[in-house]
Amino acid sequence: MPSASKTWIAVAAMFALNGGLFGTWASRIPTVVERHALDGGQLGLLLLTLAAGAIASFPLAGRASDTFGAARATLIIALAYTIALILIACAPNVWLIGAALCLFGAGHGGMDVTMNSWAGEAERHIAKPVMSTFHAMWSLGAGAGAMGGYLATSFELGLLAHFALVGIVFWVLTTWLAAIGWPSDTRKPVKGAKRFPLPHGALFWIGLVAMCAALGEGAIADWSALFLVSVTSATQAQGALGYAVFSAAMVVMRLLGTSVIMRLGEVNVARLAGCSAVAGVLLAVIPASFVATLAGFVLLGLGYALIMPLAFSRAANDPDTPPGVAIASVATLGYGGILIGPPLIGFTAHFITLHYAFALLGVLALVIVAKASALGRPESHVAPAAERSRQ
Repeated sequence: MPSASKTWIAVAAMFALNGGLFGTWASRIPTVVERHALDGGQLGLLLLTLAAGAIASFPLAGRASDTFGAARATLIIALAYTIALILIACAPNVWLIGAALCLFGAGHGGMDVTMNSWAGEAERHIAKPVMSTFHAMWSLGAGAGAMGGYLATSFELGLLAHFALVGIVFWVLTTWLAAIGWPSDTRKPVKGAKRFPLPHGALFWIGLVAMCAALGEGAIADWSALFLVSVTSATQAQGALGYAVFSAAMVVMRLLGTSVIMRLGEVNVARLAGCSAVAGVLLAVIPASFVATLAGFVLLGLGYALIMPLAFSRAANDPDTPPGVAIASVATLGYGGILIGPPLIGFTAHFITLHYAFALLGVLALVIVAKASALGRPESHVAPAAERSRQ
């Protein structure tokens, strides 16, 4: 059995790869829009193909994880995900971009399922609540990808050269770190299981809160650069900074997540997170200046950072549903949200402009505040804060 440190590094590397490739794509969306002369509606349709690919991949990735093991499935999907990023840059027209984005979305969504399953196995092996640190590595990777986009744009590096360089380097480094021979659990598929498991009962509210945060996170990933360029008159290079500061804020909060949750409790943390997101939207939409919008993206990053880790943790401790089924059902809503958010903003922007479409994120943040209690663990499944702090 690999050591705790090697196990953490291996899983963290896969989270960083997933985030890094997604951040790379997000940072160069303005370049894709300019190259193919896309309007908001067309970009929204393209992003919808990305979402469709991801959502379709969830049940397939879940079955692959059960059949072949979460670690092996993650490594296989990671290669397809990397290739898909490069194919986006190679696509000569909108139709082929849509096909490449569908494959890219499938790789992104499939890895989300399998690497979180691997993270759950790793967390049990390490015997510490490290889920938020894995998600921090995703944000760190996404921020690195966005910063790479800023540098590539500043030095006028071509899209294909940029995506190929980042994809190959990221993939080689992270898969080398992840190749530890992890003995993942395998199991036979359950007969009669639903292909698309959806949360019900208490898990529905957990999934709803996760979806509200994920919708906002996806919207910032794909629209922050264009928001800065079109609303605040930032340059394309400056536009890439939006997702970078957002991701940096998420990294910091997720690294601090364990101590913050231990001190304040799950429900209070979720409620404060929603309030931070509301303040971030107001700061970005009302002043509509470059500096204020960057500050707003920081508050949004701080607000969204711990919602998904809290949702997965609560689902894993649900008293009425087995952990695997509970996590899969919440992931369907949560990770569906991160991919549905961008096309939703795109279609709304087509009618009321991108500036005011961002106000939708404030409404979703208010839902997080209102339903924060859904993320509180059942008393029988969690030790008192004082006792946990001594463990």
